[in-house]
Amino acid sequence: MTAVLVDALSWTFLLTGAFFAVVGAIGVLRLPDVFTRLHAAGMTDTMGAGMILAGLMLQAGLSMVTVKLIFVLLFVVVTSPLSTHATARAALHGGVQPITVEGTAGDEKGGDPSSP
Repeated sequence: MTAVLVDALSWTFLLTGAFFAVVGAIGVLRLPDVFTRLHAAGMTDTMGAGMILAGLMLQAGLSMVTVKLIFVLLFVVVTSPLSTHATARAALHGGVQPITVEGTAGDEKGGDPSSP
């Protein structure tokens, strides 16, 4: 009974991680600017890979493979947000401006000069 429960939970993690990876890949292709694409890529790395690694840990059981997967998960959780942040800072430093909708709070620099 326990093996069936662990197997079902493992497959749930694997399928959820695959879902995040596919949605993130679609987001990287479809979103309009570099900053929203970075958000999609960051979610894919952190959530997609994290869920897949958690599912693989459940499949491996208590072994040295699980310890190695934990180290991989920690590496991904630390480096993915850092690399996304560094890429966004580099894009801002390079002069790339985020796309904003006129009249929203993020539209301080652009938009209609006659609006308050």
